[in-house]
Amino acid sequence: MNLSMSHENELLLNTVKSFLEDEIYPYEDEVDRTGQVPIELGRQIEDRAKKIGLFAANLPENIGGGGLNYSEMSLVEREYGKTTHALHSWIARPTELLLACEGDQIERYLSPCVTGEKRELFALTEPEAGSDVMGMKTNAKRDGDDWILNGSKHFISGPVMPDFAIVFAMTGMDETPRGPRKRVTAFLVDVGLPGFDCKEGNKCVSYRGYKNFQLSFDNVRLGPNQILGQEGRGLELSGQWLGMGRIWVGATCCGKAERMMEMATDWAANRKQFGKPIGTFQATGFRLADMAIGLRTADLLVADAVKRADAGYMEDMDAAMVKVHCSEMLHKVADDTVQIFGGMGLMEELPIQRLWRDSRLERIWDGTSEIQRHIITRSILRPLGA
Repeated sequence: MNLSMSHENELLLNTVKSFLEDEIYPYEDEVDRTGQVPIELGRQIEDRAKKIGLFAANLPENIGGGGLNYSEMSLVEREYGKTTHALHSWIARPTELLLACEGDQIERYLSPCVTGEKRELFALTEPEAGSDVMGMKTNAKRDGDDWILNGSKHFISGPVMPDFAIVFAMTGMDETPRGPRKRVTAFLVDVGLPGFDCKEGNKCVSYRGYKNFQLSFDNVRLGPNQILGQEGRGLELSGQWLGMGRIWVGATCCGKAERMMEMATDWAANRKQFGKPIGTFQATGFRLADMAIGLRTADLLVADAVKRADAGYMEDMDAAMVKVHCSEMLHKVADDTVQIFGGMGLMEELPIQRLWRDSRLERIWDGTSEIQRHIITRSILRPLGA
């Protein structure tokens, strides 16, 4: 989006673009074809990202991160969205939940994620509790000073086998004005603990090479210092990450839409039928016009939410609007791009079909479009007592 940009942000954006052109784009087709990122390639991306300051750029400078604010990160995430998640996820952006680490947790979990020595997973979704978080069955019960963890998680995504997971589990019930409510707590659970099984899950047609993991817990014993944050405050903690995560999804959708629109525009200007470029025919030209309108409005919505986040007053509804609007905008851009390319849009020789497949996931993960609309509706009605 060509808005007024500071010199520093322009340098940042050019750095990201150059990095992607050198380190990411050349490997997209290979990763999509094989369904995996060779470990040596992932480590190469990781190492080179560290050298130019992109690794852990989202975390504060005082702990070794890049110290980018939300506005700066939105530029970065938008550019990352133009390529495949399987590759750009090696440029780690550790979850900001880890900033809740205290005491020896900082050296065991936070610091190693900043340096790249460790990788984490955010483990919330369950087989029977995807959108319905309060349907969670994973639980942890006290045993003296320890906790005993049981349950399972799935669709837990990451680029590589993790070193630990941030696991959300029910630790009791609370009485609220709306009735009993599960008390949810976040735990830091090391891979390799007795009873903790972490393995790769099903293969997804979107973002091939980006892994999703299945986690199961069978009487996993956790010490009292394995709680992240406070006992019973897990949902509040997760909300801090989910809100900005949805905005980053929106930003990446804008980046991917821009890439596809550029391809569609070039094709429409050069592909001729009946002696004319197909873009001059209203049926095709109007598709391009709608793409431009959709992308502009999505970019503005992201910018507004980021401004609110930087000012400290972003609400759940703001992030939900970004997530639903940008992902559905991308869906239309992707589908129209395939239509403009015609049969060639579905051929493996062109990246259109890959970007189309990748785009489909955006309306599902980090909360489906239906859930985003529910959040928005609730935010509208609750102040009125409904």
